[in-house]
Amino acid sequence: MNRRHLLLSAGVLSISLAPSLISGAMAAGPAEDFVSGNIQAGFDILNDKTLSVAQRRDHFASFLTGLTDMKRVALFLLGRYAASASQTDLDAYFAAYQDYVLSVYQSYFSRYAGQSLHVIASRERAPADYVVTTNMVGGSSAPLEIDFRVRTDGPKPVLVDLGVGGVWLALAQRDQFLAVLSQNNGDIKALTAHLRAAQAR
Repeated sequence: MNRRHLLLSAGVLSISLAPSLISGAMAAGPAEDFVSGNIQAGFDILNDKTLSVAQRRDHFASFLTGLTDMKRVALFLLGRYAASASQTDLDAYFAAYQDYVLSVYQSYFSRYAGQSLHVIASRERAPADYVVTTNMVGGSSAPLEIDFRVRTDGPKPVLVDLGVGGVWLALAQRDQFLAVLSQNNGDIKALTAHLRAAQAR
């Protein structure tokens, strides 16, 4: 896994949380409410001119941390290697993964200002496991369909994955992360170092 692959895969995720304006009918269920309400909240933060750049960055980081079950996703990305990792190594990896994802969001969000995200529909994959389909339009780009996977079985809904063009981000990232682990005998510390190095470049 190289930096280009990391940035491209995380950049896909950043599209979903970039400045977007939800319009159209009221959402029909908790998963749709969650997507439409939180994307609007992200839009408000990223376009709040009363805040400094640093304040917008910090507020957006807090917003994103509350929106996404990052630890659940990060653990999924480790596959079978998670079971043999020490808690110390897992904690360091979780911190690196969160910092990495946030740094990518902060570098990408300004590219999508002015676009609008419309909730189209949702479907239940399994109990409390929904896919919310949206359409992002605006600017000079063709409309882009983005699917959000939302879990509603906890104290509050959380975003656990999203797909663009039929490609699910967490699955793509998992392949990349597992490749790094395979090349390093399953050493979680090697993956953590790789994520830190990607942020430093």
